[in-house]
Amino acid sequence: MAPYRIILADRHPQLRQGLKRILGEKSDLEIIGEASDGMELLNLLKLSKSQPHLVILDPTMPNLRGMEAVGKVKLIDPTVKVLILSLHKDKEYLSQAIFHGAEGYLLKEEAHTELLPAIERILQGGLYVPSFP
Repeated sequence: MAPYRIILADRHPQLRQGLKRILGEKSDLEIIGEASDGMELLNLLKLSKSQPHLVILDPTMPNLRGMEAVGKVKLIDPTVKVLILSLHKDKEYLSQAIFHGAEGYLLKEEAHTELLPAIERILQGGLYVPSFP
């Protein structure tokens, strides 16, 4: 079975490196690109020879912020799943992410334990959302 293709979109190179370490634990996941801002992400999606199955997206990247990025990703390829990886522990951010078409919302502070379960749920067609107090 071919691996699930993933693009990492976060302005912090150290975070992308950490995500790559976590994702490297699974042989069925392949990182096919990285972006440090929203426009770079859109260019990657438009020019990629092998479209990703999933984009892991920081909603506070420069040059295309917030949930606008989710909508633009979905315009380029509606089949691409989006997992928002955010610092914001706020139900409003979560609601906006889902409203704009994201299939998941994960807090950065929980990425080390919840990233792989979130990806698995999303790639199986489910929705991943954290439980906020």
